[in-house]
Amino acid sequence: MTRLVLICIIVFIINIPFGYWRSNVKTFSLQWFLAIHIPVIIVIALRIFSELGFAWYTYVAMVACFAAGQQTGLVFHGRIYRIYHNVSSCLIMDLKRIIFS
Repeated sequence: MTRLVLICIIVFIINIPFGYWRSNVKTFSLQWFLAIHIPVIIVIALRIFSELGFAWYTYVAMVACFAAGQQTGLVFHGRIYRIYHNVSSCLIMDLKRIIFS
């Protein structure tokens, strides 16, 4: 159970930059699909290497954390855009620009 919680937290954190990226691109474009599907590969690797497995009860928590991370990235993009108006699709570069400006 603690392994599932830990992996869910990691999935949530990993998806924040991808949700940020997805919020700044055209819907159904190549970048939009990549922003959604690249983390899926990472999540599958986490499940395999952590020996969490693919039991049915883990899917609900993983999908919820995946969606919550994507949504959190979208919210971050909206808030940063409202304040600074000059944002890119990269959360890390935007935070660097905000912190060091």
